Amino acid sequence: MKIGPRYKKARYLGAPVFRKTQTQKFAMSSQRKVKTMGGRRGAKSEFGKQLLEKQKARFSYGVGGRQFTNYVKQALKTTGDNGKNLMQLLEGRLDNVMVRAGFAPTRSAARQMVSHGHIKVNDVIVTIPSYHVSIGDLLTIREGSKKKVIFSKIDEELQNFKWPSWIVVDAAKREIKIVAEPVVDMTELLFDVRQVLEFYTR
Repeated sequence: MKIGPRYKKARYLGAPVFRKTQTQKFAMSSQRKVKTMGGRRGAKSEFGKQLLEKQKARFSYGVGGRQFTNYVKQALKTTGDNGKNLMQLLEGRLDNVMVRAGFAPTRSAARQMVSHGHIKVNDVIVTIPSYHVSIGDLLTIREGSKKKVIFSKIDEELQNFKWPSWIVVDAAKREIKIVAEPVVDMTELLFDVRQVLEFYTR
């Protein structure tokens, strides 16, 4: 997925959707931009606000426009809470699981990790970042990849890492077990799921 200048994109979205923008440096830079620009930007329409939330969601998970639309359509067709359905689809992506487990610092790094064949699911190499994990799946690092530079800091990263309740990580063995359906605290998201869904159902 082509992103472009991350600082510029994050400022436009009004949310630190990339790791490099989740810093004090970026926050200070954004404050200076706001002071410089003043109130030149007009108020957004309801459609504009919904479009912005959709873009925040896309870039938060590093998903292309067509693929994101397919996720929303699938969420709307599935019974139950549409917002939770969408988040389960996004959180259950293999590249996202690598981030949630602390194996990758960013989703772009996780996509590289998966696409280069470093990750196995139930002892089978999976090279599709969008692969959806299921309850009971065991994720491991391919034996020949364990000494790669991309995993050089993993032990240090896992020492004080906080894992979500739906995965169990064995740091010593570098294994990830999916023990429940993915869940996420909606209040911690950088976007409004409700407005994202409204964008597609208007």
